Amino acid sequence: MYENTFPNKRFQLTLAFLKKHIDTQESILDLGVENPFSKIMLAEGFKVTNTSGEDLDQDQSVFKKQAANVVTAFEIFEHLLNPYTILKEIQSEKLFISIPLRLWFSPAYRSKTDAWDRHYHEFEDWQLDWLLEKTGWKIIDRQQWTNPVKKIGIRPLLRLFTNRYYIVYAERK
Repeated sequence: MYENTFPNKRFQLTLAFLKKHIDTQESILDLGVENPFSKIMLAEGFKVTNTSGEDLDQDQSVFKKQAANVVTAFEIFEHLLNPYTILKEIQSEKLFISIPLRLWFSPAYRSKTDAWDRHYHEFEDWQLDWLLEKTGWKIIDRQQWTNPVKKIGIRPLLRLFTNRYYIVYAERK
């Protein structure tokens, strides 16, 4: 399907998970600026609006301005300082979040060239589950998957069988 789109495994699994739970008629507010996956959702017929790059840690007004049935947050919560407040402010009834899981054999990600591209949080699955529960969300479904890389070494070997991504579908309690 999206064979030439990096990272195709993650995109295919995320799309399948999304299609499993909602149809294309539901409006989606995707947290973060337009990105390769929001373009895939649009191409698949979903009604997607992205946030405009505002700092969601400082300004959650988008949730009052943009009415949507569903909020998606694909690989964004690890970049936020205060996901608790954001989860409390979301007005939608349905939520999809995917995160990279914390890897015991690798330090937290931090770009050397982009000040915003760093992981403040690298969650374990139970931590995201607890955060969702405390902010009024009920987990309906979840899935994890690995992210093998085509390199040689101990870390690439560990990535073959260590789950790297976690996706959750939750609804307001």
